Amino acid sequence: MGTCVNERWGCCFSTPWLLSLFLLFLWSLCSPCLSIHAETAESHSTFTCEPIGLRMCQDLPYNTTFMPNLLNHYDQQTAALAMEPFHPMVNLQCSEDLRMFLCALYAPVCMEYGRVSMPCRALCHRAKRDCHKLMEMFGVTWPDEIECSRFPDCDEAYPRTVDLQTSVDPTDISPISIQRDYGFWCPRELKMEPDLGYSFLGTRDCSAPCPNMYFQRSELTFARYFIGVVSIVCLAATLFTFLTFLIDVTRFRYPERPIIFYAICYMMVSLVFFLGFLLEDRVACNAANPAQYRAATVTQGSHNKVCSLFFMVLYFFTMAGSVWWVILTITWFLAAVPKWGSEAIEKKALLFHTCAWGLPGCLTVALLALNKIEGDGVSGVCFVGLYDVTALRWFLLAPLCLNVAVGVSLLLVGIVALNRVRMEIPLEKENQDKLVKFMIRIGVFSVLYLVPLLTVISCYLYEHSNRAVWEITWVQERCRDYHIPCPYQVEQTSHPDLTLFLIKYMMMLVVGIPSVFWVGSKKTCFEWASFLQGRRRKDSGVNESRQVLQEPDFAQSLLRDPHTPIIRKSRGTSTQGTSTHASSTHLAILEDKAGSMHSKTSYHGSLHRSRDGRYTPCSYRGGEEQTIPPHSSMPHLDHPLSTHSSLHRLESQSRHSSQRDLVVASPTRITHGTSGGRVANDNDGASA
Repeated sequence: MGTCVNERWGCCFSTPWLLSLFLLFLWSLCSPCLSIHAETAESHSTFTCEPIGLRMCQDLPYNTTFMPNLLNHYDQQTAALAMEPFHPMVNLQCSEDLRMFLCALYAPVCMEYGRVSMPCRALCHRAKRDCHKLMEMFGVTWPDEIECSRFPDCDEAYPRTVDLQTSVDPTDISPISIQRDYGFWCPRELKMEPDLGYSFLGTRDCSAPCPNMYFQRSELTFARYFIGVVSIVCLAATLFTFLTFLIDVTRFRYPERPIIFYAICYMMVSLVFFLGFLLEDRVACNAANPAQYRAATVTQGSHNKVCSLFFMVLYFFTMAGSVWWVILTITWFLAAVPKWGSEAIEKKALLFHTCAWGLPGCLTVALLALNKIEGDGVSGVCFVGLYDVTALRWFLLAPLCLNVAVGVSLLLVGIVALNRVRMEIPLEKENQDKLVKFMIRIGVFSVLYLVPLLTVISCYLYEHSNRAVWEITWVQERCRDYHIPCPYQVEQTSHPDLTLFLIKYMMMLVVGIPSVFWVGSKKTCFEWASFLQGRRRKDSGVNESRQVLQEPDFAQSLLRDPHTPIIRKSRGTSTQGTSTHASSTHLAILEDKAGSMHSKTSYHGSLHRSRDGRYTPCSYRGGEEQTIPPHSSMPHLDHPLSTHSSLHRLESQSRHSSQRDLVVASPTRITHGTSGGRVANDNDGASA
């Protein structure tokens, strides 16, 4: 007993009929490539009347059509794929108007350029009404783009008589008589779901091919291994810097502390590139889906969680590393120009951390909100500005150029100030040499950072200026493969150079290696040797890093007035002192006393015998001394806690000193000139 499908036809389909319909439907799905002649599949950028190649639209009152058609199908092959669902209904002749209605949309009659003839609304209603039940049986829905309300309200046959009178034979018009540029049409293989927010070459719901649209697979393999090796080297260098800091966290103080955070940032950057090397293109690319005629495409947006994580870590720490370098130049500027000491700069540490982590965090959140994440098929990571020129301009070039401008300006001012100190203030030969070495050290470190960073910025500018030409060249070369419009009147073609891309990636990683230059010293070797042997020095709290800006003689020379005489004193431990902070000056006084009792011979050489028979410290050039008033912020040494601290430090440094000298030590009178921090001990001088 058969089942009636459409009583209007006056017949009922039995089971064999249904099986035949099903086989016919399968055949129609497998025959899109046979529904169009090969000679009409070529892409073009001209308006021409071309012979109809669609098998469904043969033997019509007209035999020429034009592309793009009324549904924006660029060529007849694309139109044939869109007509596939209607093949069973046309073959079963559910309506005498369906075939003509579909051909009026997918292969409209060709007239002169600028004129289009659309089917009437009544024709659409009849075709939809007659085939509605059969379409439900095959699971086919009426597309929105051919909804009947979109067509003119008329009831005429198609094509109209006037359309046939103005139609032109394809041999009468030259292919170059009327030309236009259709722009970029997204190929079917690169189409994406609308809710993902993809965009490529200004076209929505489209993505770039993966792994890369410019380079061959062999070139990408070489580039990936190259980036992997460089990332390993940078990861090892920055990790060494960070571990050296962890061995003795008190060694690196301001103004050099930002170097440690700078190294941490680029350690994370190199780690992300290394993970991208291991994962290849599994994160940066969407897998191909042959069942839906989709090729592998570049990942965009935040729907891929791993890609989003890679982007956040890479972009955040790249920007944070650049900001930490600017903060490093600020701390050098504060130490060289206003003569700030370590404690004074360290009080601004909270502000430094807020800027260094807060600004990159805001930029990262903004990019996530704007959905500007893009996969990088070359390195295997996710970043920004790889295909979006606007994001490249405002989120990479602008911040990096601003950081370079500010950092270089502060660096030059600081170096000029240090050079003026060297020229105007008469320092001892030892401190002169240390100042010159420190200036050279700053210069070399800055060059090692600025050269890679400026190279990266140059590569970004090169990409920004040539991206449009590369894209047009790619479309021109691949338009026939993708069956999309070819560019019209291409004036310039160019291909990107893989070498410049490799230089860009290398410099993005090499920029973190200069941190090793700063921590590399004999002291670092001794610390690592002690750490590997499982022992630490007990006096590590006293013997801190004797950096040039933290040396007592050099610090006091920077802090005093150029016309103030210099007082020669014995070498103590590092003070990091300033004239504006009582704690650092207090530490300098205690250490100066310890150094004077530890080496009396050197101290006697700087004493002068007064008329009353006592020895007082003096300069070789003469100078006035002034007793600190009682209301001064400078702490007195006759405080019990200060005396106990001084005795304990003296006992650890000078084991051969007599216990009697330590017990009878009397309070010290503190004097200073314009720079402050000069010490005179009357009782010690008398006993000497």
